[in-house]
Amino acid sequence: ALRSVDLLELGLAKPRNCHRVVVLGAPKVGKTNILRRFLGGEFEEGYEPTTEDFHRKVFYIKGQAYQIDLLEASGERNFPAKRRLSILTGDIFLLVFSLDDGESFSEICELLSEIRAAKAKLRKLKTPAKIAAVVCGNKADLKAPRGPRRPQVTEILGEDAAYFETSAKDGSGLDAAFRTLASLGGLPDETAPSRHQLISIVSYQSLCGSQRGRGTRARGLGAPCAAVDPVARRPSFTSDLRMVLSSSTKHNKPERCQIQ
Repeated sequence: ALRSVDLLELGLAKPRNCHRVVVLGAPKVGKTNILRRFLGGEFEEGYEPTTEDFHRKVFYIKGQAYQIDLLEASGERNFPAKRRLSILTGDIFLLVFSLDDGESFSEICELLSEIRAAKAKLRKLKTPAKIAAVVCGNKADLKAPRGPRRPQVTEILGEDAAYFETSAKDGSGLDAAFRTLASLGGLPDETAPSRHQLISIVSYQSLCGSQRGRGTRARGLGAPCAAVDPVARRPSFTSDLRMVLSSSTKHNKPERCQIQ
């Protein structure tokens, strides 16, 4: 049976090459289809509430392995403590609203404030923390009356949130959004879906195994490729809490982590 691949635990990737993207936004704004596009899939019509909330995509680019974990935390909107923990584990944030729904944009503004406040508390900052965030105004393909206009959105979001008008249906705007997501995480451009070849997880494991012993000779060999881990499961809340506590000690003396 296939086992989940964690490049960090296996020693195949450096910590700086592994990031968690936390995805947030109101229901029915297109988060699942945007994630499906990032994972290499196609747009699917029809709305079903998200059941799979965790995905992992691993990359092999210029001789180095990378891992991006995607946590869709919107299902925790009625569980503040759980959502706070998910936010604290995020390195980068992908926030999605619908261009035909002004209320969904208001939720994004509230989320940004919540994220900044949570990160500031973790780092013991006196002012809201700067965060790495990409905001997608989705459903740009719709001909229906639009919600907030670009100048209004960019003014409200501030400087530390990159804004893109996107369509998960026709793909417009997503490549630029994904490249910015990579840039904010210190990841190469080739992690954007248009820049690499998708292979099976078995082929990926074989590639990593064959290159592992070659050292610097492997660098630059082969076209960029990636695989989606089909059996990846969200880490337990205990391990998420451990991650947050570990992150906290980088900024402060070790102490009990206040999630609520």
